[in-house]
Amino acid sequence: MKILVACEFSGIVREAFKARGHDAWSCDLLPTEIPGNHIQGDVLEILNDGWDLMIAHPPCTFICRNRARQNKLEDRQEDINNAIKFFLMLHGANISKICLENPIPAKNEWIPQYSQIIQPWYFGHDYSKKTCLWLKNLPPLIATQMVQITHIITPGGHKYTSGWYKMPRTTIARSRTFPGIARAMAEQWG
Repeated sequence: MKILVACEFSGIVREAFKARGHDAWSCDLLPTEIPGNHIQGDVLEILNDGWDLMIAHPPCTFICRNRARQNKLEDRQEDINNAIKFFLMLHGANISKICLENPIPAKNEWIPQYSQIIQPWYFGHDYSKKTCLWLKNLPPLIATQMVQITHIITPGGHKYTSGWYKMPRTTIARSRTFPGIARAMAEQWG
């Protein structure tokens, strides 16, 4: 298949599909971290280039639930509107099979209901990070290696997963797809 991995600079998902023999390409405004088939530029300019499958990771800063309050305080409505517009353009692309991946969205009448929620610990990683998938003509992703996640309890009794503490705090670092999830996508959808 000819596969587009939209908004991916890491190359992790692209390489998982490439390893299974697909013509996989990533596209992002940033250069790729792993040399390979990468288009550095605006993904909207190549959406109609005959892709069989698109896996997209649109920027979540202005549409995710975790930042909704801060976005309101900072009066980021124009950024929110642009993020929603971009999300919907990817969601409605003329590609037969689509998966959009993002954290739980803020309450918004324009973002469609997601198809499923996955966690890295479903795919062999000791991390907790709820991730929504919006699927078009694809079956739900099935867990491949459930692991028991470990926890840290603060002196106040609040329970945090250890993965939350181990996970890098930068937006760039947190936007990379876990390799176990990428492998599951390639195995199950490729």
